[in-house]
Order: sequence, then C-alpha cells, then structure tokens
Amino acid sequence: MLSMHLAALTDGLPDGVDDASALVDGFDDALTHGLGRLGEPQAAALEALAAALSAAPLGPAIAEAAAKAGSGSPSEDGLGLLAAGRAALLGAVHDALLGRFDTAAGRVRAAWDEPAPEPPGGTNLLAGARSWLHEVAVTGWRGVGHDLVSAVDPTVEALLADPGSRRIAALMDGLAAELRASSPVATMARVPARRWGDLWSRPMLLTWQDGASGGRAEPVSGRLLPLGVDVHEHPTAVQIQVHGVLESGEGKRLVRASVSAGKVDTIVGPAIWRLLDDFPVLLAALAGQRAVEIDGMPLLPGGDLLWSEDAADLGESADPFATARLQLDEATAPPVPPLERHPVRIAEPVLLEGYRVDGGDLVLDDHRLRIETGNLPGSGPLTPELVRASSTCVGLVRWDAAGWSLRPLAVQAVVKKKPVTAHGGEWALGPTDPKIVKAQAKSGDAVAVLRERAGRLLRK
Repeated sequence: MLSMHLAALTDGLPDGVDDASALVDGFDDALTHGLGRLGEPQAAALEALAAALSAAPLGPAIAEAAAKAGSGSPSEDGLGLLAAGRAALLGAVHDALLGRFDTAAGRVRAAWDEPAPEPPGGTNLLAGARSWLHEVAVTGWRGVGHDLVSAVDPTVEALLADPGSRRIAALMDGLAAELRASSPVATMARVPARRWGDLWSRPMLLTWQDGASGGRAEPVSGRLLPLGVDVHEHPTAVQIQVHGVLESGEGKRLVRASVSAGKVDTIVGPAIWRLLDDFPVLLAALAGQRAVEIDGMPLLPGGDLLWSEDAADLGESADPFATARLQLDEATAPPVPPLERHPVRIAEPVLLEGYRVDGGDLVLDDHRLRIETGNLPGSGPLTPELVRASSTCVGLVRWDAAGWSLRPLAVQAVVKKKPVTAHGGEWALGPTDPKIVKAQAKSGDAVAVLRERAGRLLRK
C-alpha cells in the first residue's frame, strides 16, 4: 500500500520533469505576449519547444509552425500543431509522475490501446471555435479586452446546443468567463499563464477530434463500490466525480463517474447538490454509502463511466473505508488517453492509515505529504479541523506546481474522545448538520428561487 512507500513517491523528481516544464512555461509566456507580436525571448522559446520535439513524428511540422509564429504569421493549423507540442511535453511529465506513483503504490495499470483514428473535425461550429482561439493566441493574454471575449459568446451558445461539442463549449465558456472577469488583462499584476494555456490548448486540440478524446465506450455490467466524491466548482458549472471500484466479469477496476450541471456564482456550498436532481441513484449512493448495480452502462477505455440513471440501481451498503481496505490494492487502474495526459489530471485514490497531521502535512514514518485543506468543498461535512484530527483517510494523490498532495474524500478521526467519520458526499440528499439545515432554512432555497424566476420569464 502507498502508506508503506511515501519516500518512494516524494523523494525528488523524475529526470526531465523540470526541463519539460520550463519549455511549457516558455510557450505560455509567448501566449501571454501574443503570437502575433513576439519578442526575441518568446520566439526563442518556441524554437526551443520545437527543438525538444524534433525527434517526434510531428517534429518537422511543429518546427515549421514555430518558425511561422516567430515571424508573426501563425496559422490555425500551425497553432494546432504548437498546442499538440505543448500537450506532448506535459504528457511526458504526466507519464513520468504517474509512473512514480504506480511504483510507490504498487498499482497495476492497464495498457492503452490506440483506437482507430477519427476524421478531423470540419464542422462550422468547430471552425468557429478554432478561429476565436486563433485570434486570442495572436492577440495574447495581455491584449485581451471585453470585445474579444464577447465575440465568442455566439459560438459557445451554438456549441452548447450540440451534445457532442459540450466539452469544448464548457472549456471555452470557462476560459471566456475568466478572461471577462480579468479584462482588461493588461492591468493584471500576474497572469495565470499555465492555467490559461491549458484552457486554450485543450479546446484547440479537441476541435480537431470533434470534441472526443477518450476512445470508444463499451457497455459494462457489475457492482460499483464508491470510494469518495471529488467536487469541482466553477462560477458557471459544477461537476462531481465519483471514484470507485467496479466489480465485473472483467475483474476489479478503478473507475470514475462524473455528472455536471450549469450554475450561477451565487449557488455554492450544499446548494450545489440541488442542481444534480436528475441523478437520484448516484446521489442516494453517496449519501447512504451504498453500492450501485449497473447494467450495460458505457465505459470509456480511460476508466470513465458515462453515467446513465437508467442503467443504475441502488445496491447494498458499502462502507468506502472497507472498500478501500479490501478492494483497492486488487483493482487495476485504467490507462490514460493521450489528450488526458497532463500532470494536474493525476488524481489517484488511496487509503492512508496511522498517520498524524503536522501543520499542513500528513506525517507517516517520518515522511511528509501535503494535505489540501485550504480548498475543501463547502458541499459536505469535511472541514480543515476534522482533517487535522484524522488518522485514516481515503483521498486522492494529486500533483500541482507545489508537488505531491493529498485531497481528502473521507476521513476517520477522534473528536472530543469520540470516533467521527465524514464523507464528502454525505450531504448529497441534503445537509445532516443541524446548524447548516437551520442556516439554509433562514436564507431560503437559492436553487428553487432561481428556477421559479426562470419559469416566470419563460411563461412571459
């Protein structure tokens, strides 16, 4: 188990990680200045990126694209190639880090089987998305203003209406929302270059694959044993990602099931669960700590269940800690699709026991792992105080600029000499803390109010 090998995880970085990250930083600096007005340092950064990828199959094409961008005339095709080069470098970093994790955890991971290639995306919607992303890259983050941000709104609206394009739409809508909130970007003291570079390059690449990146889904049947839920919130959207073990005729596999909904920035905390009322089986499984019997639910090769309530039924009780102790080490981890290979995408479920918390670190056998207590979601009962008092945790091992960290999904602790267990999904059917219930009753149901107002507008 990982708890026996923290040293193998945290002792230094794999070779080449810093070098590859520096090349990506150079490209992101060029995006900040604008590919239509590069200075010598930014042009040199593009040349360095191309040189690092010279031995890759796309190496010559990336070199040509970098040269055109350096001369101030990047094409849409060229920017797609540069985005692919950037993704390849981050993919190499991802693979090195995930390999380090698998070794430390003793985790077996399935191999990726490359699916048949899809034809390049050529719809008008995708062409419109590429055109806006091209204009943003040529302008650069420092040149972005409200007019450029607003120009993408019709494209996003049209993409959202197409189910197959909603992943691109969500990414572009999120990027546009952040740029809109930051405009004029030229006045910002610090530009989040890596984050915006990610939000730019991912949809750029997806437009060449019709929005699909995970291969062909196949139906699976069996028993899903949830380990915990990771809540991702943005002012305009919320997603819950359930990590679990799937028992089926293929053996035991680690899988994820994600559902999402649009929102406004005033809906936060426990209220977000109301936005997911269309998924009663999944919410009941989280709130009641129960298994889910699935029948013919689509599963992508990368381990993502395409959640369908019609293919799911509530099963018996399933304690996540018991699942982690008995099943986690036996489950095979899924492979990672090529476009998903990014360091921040690493989120591997683990069970850690017998540790203590010192400051912001989990300490076990004199080895330290940073705990993410500063961004615990307000949608569940997990609090920094409870995490600091814990000695057992089901969580996700993650990677970011500060190194390895642990994001708690569920903890067991002793508070005032009494054992306490808390799971991030406990409030999926409503909060169980009397103080939270009272506060919600006093403030009113924000989701119900907004739905009623929306209904009134539609009736008019």
